[in-house]
Amino acid sequence: MEITFELGYALDTFYFLICGALVMWMAAGFAMLEAGLVRAKNTTEILTKNISLFAIACTMYMVCGYGIMYGGGDWGPFLSGILSDGATGVSEDPATYAPSADFFFQVVFVATAMSIVSGAVAERMKLWAFLAFTVVMTGFIYPMEGAWTWGGEAVFGLYTLGDLGFSDFAGSGIVHMAGAAAALAGVLILGARKGKYTADGKVNAIPGANLPLATLGTFILWMGWFGFNGGSVLATATVESANSVAIVFMNTNAAAAGGTIAALIVARILFGKADLTMALNGALAGLVAITAEPSTPSPLEATLFGGLGGILVVLSIVGLDKLKIDDPVGAISVHGVVGLLGLLLVPITNDGSSFSGQLIGAATIFVWVFVASLVVWLALKATMGIRVTEEEEFDGVDMSECGLEAYPDFTSGRS
Repeated sequence: MEITFELGYALDTFYFLICGALVMWMAAGFAMLEAGLVRAKNTTEILTKNISLFAIACTMYMVCGYGIMYGGGDWGPFLSGILSDGATGVSEDPATYAPSADFFFQVVFVATAMSIVSGAVAERMKLWAFLAFTVVMTGFIYPMEGAWTWGGEAVFGLYTLGDLGFSDFAGSGIVHMAGAAAALAGVLILGARKGKYTADGKVNAIPGANLPLATLGTFILWMGWFGFNGGSVLATATVESANSVAIVFMNTNAAAAGGTIAALIVARILFGKADLTMALNGALAGLVAITAEPSTPSPLEATLFGGLGGILVVLSIVGLDKLKIDDPVGAISVHGVVGLLGLLLVPITNDGSSFSGQLIGAATIFVWVFVASLVVWLALKATMGIRVTEEEEFDGVDMSECGLEAYPDFTSGRS
């Protein structure tokens, strides 16, 4: 069946925009998940971080991030030149969707990477230090590694990851592991929350204030992930691309289900209880695991890959606690450890990739983002400080950073 170029262009552009909107909805998922997993006295601040980081990511990616990541000399700062349709008057390789739709789809990925950092440093970081880091992460650190991967640029002119057999369909490494690397650097500099670990090595659980909210956030992320992975097909106007989109949706859902079931079973074996927070992180781990390659596995393989992610995330959360790396929402385990797993699973079903290429790509992303983030965190610590005072942490950062409480009616001493 023939399809005109104009109709295909319109369909692919519309599909791109709808998928971008779905990924933008993931920002609400991260906000709800993190708000549910922190204590009540830190809820307003974590919500402020989430809406602020999204706005900063959109602005910085417009100012310079997109140009760094996909410029190649064609795009200047402030998206100059992006208003054309990319097809009219172009004889060779005309765009199959609006360039501005590509920016919109890409910018919500940047915000996703930064949202990962937000949860890991929750409950003890200064708000404005976090926002200052957001400027650098979304405007420079993430776009640089994005240029080396999806942008096809050589890594400091030394080697090209695509030539080595590196493949990351929708960002298990490029987005999720990158966000986790930045988060890990911040957590190591920041230190653990007061009372999380005792001198004798005991780990004290600090339960979240609103598990219904965390569950809602997980379902929102699950839904938004269909845009995250499905949109990365980049087209839907032909039989081939439409079928690929359907497979990606199917496998994304299967992996999330597999991750949830596996994490629930492992938690039951380890703790003797059906731990809801582990089940929620299991679902997200399944999604992260399949993100690197959702188009080539069978539904059973996708479910098993997600299950591996669900098992690994529980073990990782427990392991990081033993190392006294305090991550209130499990973001480093979900997005970092399982993000690496996702990259390493790609060659099992995708002949165009290699294990060596995946390892080199993972190492490149992690080392760059971790080291660059470490430098920025240390600079912020030396200049403005990154941690609130012990008294502010005890009282909750809602009042010290935002002057508002999320649940004032439930606070003692207030009417």
